[in-house]
Amino acid sequence: MCEHVHLPLQSGSARILKAMRRTYTPERYLALVEKLRAAIPDLALGTDIIVGFPGETEQDFAETLAVVGQVGYDSAFTFVYSPRRGTEAADMPEQVAEEIKRERIERLVDLVQRIAAMRNAERIGRVEQVLVEGPSRTEPTLLRGRTRRNTTVNFTGSVPPGELVPVLVESATSTTLRGTQHALVAA
Repeated sequence: MCEHVHLPLQSGSARILKAMRRTYTPERYLALVEKLRAAIPDLALGTDIIVGFPGETEQDFAETLAVVGQVGYDSAFTFVYSPRRGTEAADMPEQVAEEIKRERIERLVDLVQRIAAMRNAERIGRVEQVLVEGPSRTEPTLLRGRTRRNTTVNFTGSVPPGELVPVLVESATSTTLRGTQHALVAA
């Protein structure tokens, strides 16, 4: 079992979750996060979050930011709500203005990236097991793969796709790690 779980939050506001017809509360969600982290050491958590759902106030959004800060996600798919014809939400009153949605998504992405960068920086100096996917998309001289925590790693090495290799993590960003195949590192 890999140490990665994708657990959609959608919103950190109980009021907005109810309007979205979700069957959980922020408290129930946080309790599940606590159970998962207790059961799976070194767990990486990913999520989905929507900003600007009809009726979302600044307080509702602040509650979402608070949950994001408390959980400390390793990754997040973030979305700006957009009405879809024929859905209940499209006809709801209090549609959030586009400029407010854009400003909120920027604040959310900034927070998620800061947290993810810190969490990835904690990996520097560790040897991670990596499943090789192929050449790096940005630097063809490097290989690309994924850790057991589902983090992309670009690294020097010479192994075919599909192999599991140890990689020494040497640097990190909010979305990727960079390193060297461990067998190539001088002892």
